[in-house]
Amino acid sequence: MTNATIDRFFQQRSDPRQLFDVLSREIDRLGAATMRVSKSQIAFRRKRNFAVVWMPGQYLKDYPTAPLVLTLSFPKPDPSPRWKEVVRIGPKRFTHHLELYRKRDIDAKVRRWLRSAWEQAA
Repeated sequence: MTNATIDRFFQQRSDPRQLFDVLSREIDRLGAATMRVSKSQIAFRRKRNFAVVWMPGQYLKDYPTAPLVLTLSFPKPDPSPRWKEVVRIGPKRFTHHLELYRKRDIDAKVRRWLRSAWEQAA
């Protein structure tokens, strides 16, 4: 994936781009994964998607939103109160949406969640 493609996705939005760069580095540390950029999101995948980032401000123009949302997929719901929303998408699939406001939001707990999602997507 080229930086130009990622630059186009963020279109001069520096706050979400900085958060994305931190997340991307953390994912790179996990091991092999591919990245797919679409108009609405950037997905990281192995055999299937394990992490997706998106900007709610693209859709909610008149509503204050987090600069970036990280969505992770797990086989069961995680009880952490940090999740904005947990949605059952299948018999053993739950998406977990985490709002990211600052770089420090990407802490040790988020790194563990990323690793878990990455391992389960193999």
